[in-house]
Amino acid sequence: MPISDWFSARETKRYTKVTEAPSGSSPDMADGVWVKCDSCNKIIYEGELLETDRVCPACGFHFNLTAEQRIDLLADEGSFLEFDAGLVPCDPLEWEANKRYVDQVETATEKSGLPEAILTGRAMLAGHPLVVGAMDFRFIGASMGSVVGEKITRAFELATAERLPIVLVTASGGARMQEGMLSLMQMAKTSAAARRHSEAGLAFISVLANPTYGGVTASFAVLGDVLLAEPGALIGFTGGRVIEQTLRLKLPKGFQTAEFMQEHGMIDEVVPRGELKDSIALLLDYFAPAVKGGVA
Repeated sequence: MPISDWFSARETKRYTKVTEAPSGSSPDMADGVWVKCDSCNKIIYEGELLETDRVCPACGFHFNLTAEQRIDLLADEGSFLEFDAGLVPCDPLEWEANKRYVDQVETATEKSGLPEAILTGRAMLAGHPLVVGAMDFRFIGASMGSVVGEKITRAFELATAERLPIVLVTASGGARMQEGMLSLMQMAKTSAAARRHSEAGLAFISVLANPTYGGVTASFAVLGDVLLAEPGALIGFTGGRVIEQTLRLKLPKGFQTAEFMQEHGMIDEVVPRGELKDSIALLLDYFAPAVKGGVA
């Protein structure tokens, strides 16, 4: 068989849904049909993951989601309207290490299909109008550079001006070192915007996904009126090994997990992905009952 015909056959081959990958699976199995769980090592059919919002049916491990998937999970169907889509990062420091920053941005854009590491917009959630945003770890670890900080700040400012609640889903490695001090400044900027929103008497619900670290954790992400987290999410400022080496202390096992954070009072509730929309809707019923069913 000519190699071109082999590739054509591979692309058009049909696959049957099964719960376990057969031993000695054929080497021409299409990429992406099977996924290995990072927690229990179970081999899962990709179609089954789509049905469970990418939660392992065997152990409940929550796979990462894209920003679009997170928005789809929360927003009422057809209600999301993106804003600030035209904001894109520049290279103020002309950063160049192993790879130029401009090349990193280009690669991240191709990989994620997004111009930056966060997606923001207006939406409805169970009939509540709100501002919603979600970070995408595929884009340079969803690090917070000047554009990410600007989009978050604008999201808060719009929500404040239109007296809407805001829901932000974070998943980030922290500040974007390629932008130096300009990146660190976003911590203060986003925190100030969150404060003004709070002083206006409006709700901010923060959802911490895996992982949420660095300057994102140290700023707006933990300033919500309610802090929710996905099961197993790692949350902190820096990695456990660095903390242990700095403090020269042995830290508790799993001390940066969402469950540990809830037990010690930092997180209000750990919510499985399948229950997240209903949980946020219940909170919005409490925080913003007067605007339900309206359009801002």
